[in-house]
Amino acid sequence: MALLLLAGGWTAPAWALSDPAEQLPDAAQEQRARVIGRELRCLVCQNQSIEDSDADLARDLRRIVREQVAAGRSDEQVMAFLHDRYGDFVLLRPPFTAGTALLWATPVLALGGGALLVLGLRRRRAAPVPAALTAAEQARLAELDRMP
Repeated sequence: MALLLLAGGWTAPAWALSDPAEQLPDAAQEQRARVIGRELRCLVCQNQSIEDSDADLARDLRRIVREQVAAGRSDEQVMAFLHDRYGDFVLLRPPFTAGTALLWATPVLALGGGALLVLGLRRRRAAPVPAALTAAEQARLAELDRMP
């Protein structure tokens, strides 16, 4: 009995996704909606598609996708509809723009900047090698050593 309950707990999110009330009656449209849903990020879970998430917001987004597909909109129109409302973040594969390039480059730039800062500080801290004492300086030092 415990084994069945444990196995049931692992598959509970899958039950939420295959809710018959969410599915479209036309199998082709349902398949299109699922393909589109796999390209959209759950805004709550962040690294799951709306098809893989059991969050309430993901369920709402799945419903919107299915409504759009049932209304006869193309895949691109459905994606644009959600992109217009939620921005690049809703896309699991956002478009390459200057903003996304900066986002990906920021860790490399920060690491390079930190390395340059460390090198600059090390060079500044390095004390120059003192020149050898002149004969007059050595005589004065010897005189100071003899004083009580």
